[in-house]
Amino acid sequence: MYTTLFWVIIAILVLDFALGAYLDYLNNSQVSEALPEEVKDLYDAEAYKKQQQYFLANKKFGMVSGLFSMAVMLLMFFLFGFAFVDNIARGCMENAIGVALVFFGILYFGNEILSMPFSLYHTFKIEERFGFNKMTPALFAADTVKGWLLTIVLGGALIALLMVIYQHTGGYFWLIAWGVMSFISLFMMMFYSNLIVPIFNKQTKLEDGELRRSIQEFCSKVGFQLDDLYVIDGSKRTTKANAYFTGLGSKKRIVLYDTLMNTLSTEEIVAVLSHEIGHYKHKHTLMMLMISILNSGVMLYLLSLALGTPEQGNVALAEALGSSYPSFHLGVIVFGILYTPVSTLLSVGLNCISRRNEYQADRFAKENGLAAPLSEALKKLSVSTLTNLNPHKAYVFFHHSHPTLIQRLRNLK
Repeated sequence: MYTTLFWVIIAILVLDFALGAYLDYLNNSQVSEALPEEVKDLYDAEAYKKQQQYFLANKKFGMVSGLFSMAVMLLMFFLFGFAFVDNIARGCMENAIGVALVFFGILYFGNEILSMPFSLYHTFKIEERFGFNKMTPALFAADTVKGWLLTIVLGGALIALLMVIYQHTGGYFWLIAWGVMSFISLFMMMFYSNLIVPIFNKQTKLEDGELRRSIQEFCSKVGFQLDDLYVIDGSKRTTKANAYFTGLGSKKRIVLYDTLMNTLSTEEIVAVLSHEIGHYKHKHTLMMLMISILNSGVMLYLLSLALGTPEQGNVALAEALGSSYPSFHLGVIVFGILYTPVSTLLSVGLNCISRRNEYQADRFAKENGLAAPLSEALKKLSVSTLTNLNPHKAYVFFHHSHPTLIQRLRNLK
């Protein structure tokens, strides 16, 4: 029996999908043979044509995979697939935590199996066709298995912990869960590069030489204490270049992809890192962490209201999925859909803040005399990754955490 809440869920799913499809349509309409003035010195006609082909190939792939995912999701609701999986889990386990772990495990691996052909096609067809992929089938398989194991161990532990808190803390569930989630977020920010990254990549300290000396000289100039400079072997998976800043306080470190070192000059790499240091100087990392923690608190509070007490639960949430047994795991599924409009609005707000932060970090580099090399670095990175140069303004507003290349180049002038 399809309840009122069921149709509310379907409406949210369809409207969310329609919004995404419309934004994609607007973005696709921006495809043009005319090359933006700011980057005419980087692309010749053939290279720009390749960039447009890469953009269209990814958009077509995204449309097909998105339609498939939407179809599967709707079938799961209309055929009461979640209730079916719940019954299987209840047949395997008796206690609530065990049922939830089996339930989410079946959904996770079911999704992994269904999405595997798309992952393989994107990696070994699209990325391979445009010269980005460096992964072997063996490395792809190893990464997949490692990802599964991490999800089982860490995801399973987190679900079990949240359920224990839910079952034993009553009305304080959201508050205690918020404290736990906040600690985990802070811990991962501090130690992600030390604990998780080495499972997939090798990190080595940047050896002494011109690049290290130049970075250290700049750090000294702007009063930025940095002891940890690492290089990561990103080239074993892709030709795309990257760099990132992680950690806080004494645990902060800058990680350079080896592909970045092969793409940019020493001065350009220093300029990129000056941008990252600008984030730290303006306390953007800490600010975004605090916003994320506040967001999780609001979400957990609303979740606690939706779930009700462990003794009674919320029958309406279970019935929306075709089950008569209220439970934590079914409630989380329904709440996740109902929270989508809120999540979308928060995401748009966070993207606006993030884009403002990017401009500020760029200005930090500019104030330290690195506007020109940072501009050149941004151009080279855009070319090396075949970035879309002319996304639609609405698409940028909803989806981009960074300003477009053209916007950043204009800001740096």
